[in-house]
Amino acid sequence: MNLRVERPGDAGPVWAVLTAAFETDAEARLVDSLRDTDAWLPGMSVLAEEEGRVVAYALLSRITVGAEPALALGPVAVLPSEQRRGLGAAVISQGLRLATAAGERLVLVLGDPAYYRRFGFVPAAPYGIHSPWSGLGDAWQLLVLRDVEARYPAPWHEL
Repeated sequence: MNLRVERPGDAGPVWAVLTAAFETDAEARLVDSLRDTDAWLPGMSVLAEEEGRVVAYALLSRITVGAEPALALGPVAVLPSEQRRGLGAAVISQGLRLATAAGERLVLVLGDPAYYRRFGFVPAAPYGIHSPWSGLGDAWQLLVLRDVEARYPAPWHEL
């Protein structure tokens, strides 16, 4: 298996993986639409190839949380004939490594908590992060990639 970022010419194979995995073209249309926006981050669209064939896909795209930049993970897809082999985990892990290396801080995902917990995702609602999908409970999740230091003014340090 070869993990790599999407290149020009991969849109067709990515479309095929997405439509096969979801049995609809909604997710494929979403990815195509994102490619034409500022949310698209070159190098954050990851795929797995086997014998020159795209078999799995994961996208990280730009969102904001309050005024801060963050990433959305999804869609994630694996060809049905190739599922249960760890390919989804491989493209997700590679995407998260790339995001960490790029200095990104926060990733949000909507998905099965039992699955995404293995990557370190936790429910987002207790952190006060809401979206149109917040009502889905623990499926609305976040992952902190990089800690942020709280800085206090000088008087605090004189205690």
